[in-house]
Amino acid sequence: VQLQASGGGVVQTGGSLRLSCAASYNIAKLNTVGWYRQAPGKERNLVATVTADGTTNYADLVRDRFTISRVVAENTVNLEMTNLKPEDTGIYYCYAKLVTAAQIAYTDWGQGTLVTVSS
Repeated sequence: VQLQASGGGVVQTGGSLRLSCAASYNIAKLNTVGWYRQAPGKERNLVATVTADGTTNYADLVRDRFTISRVVAENTVNLEMTNLKPEDTGIYYCYAKLVTAAQIAYTDWGQGTLVTVSS
């Protein structure tokens, strides 16, 4: 699955951004899609995911501020980010997981989009 992320940029504290990830595969058939974040000098960590049945999962630090959604007709997954904080700064990577009927899991990553939140 090829993933193309977009929407990053520079925003002030308290501002909002919307990230989008376009997939080359029928997003409704992907087991999980979502976003991870890598802050400068840190590991890549989960931000939010959504499964094929619509179940969402959020990191505690973003739970009440970010919303993940799928647009099946467009094969995209969006991340609406509000009330952004400087600690939200990082490269955001789109993620997709496909599990085949033979239970083989494939994971793919987009190229990342940079979000910078200034204080």
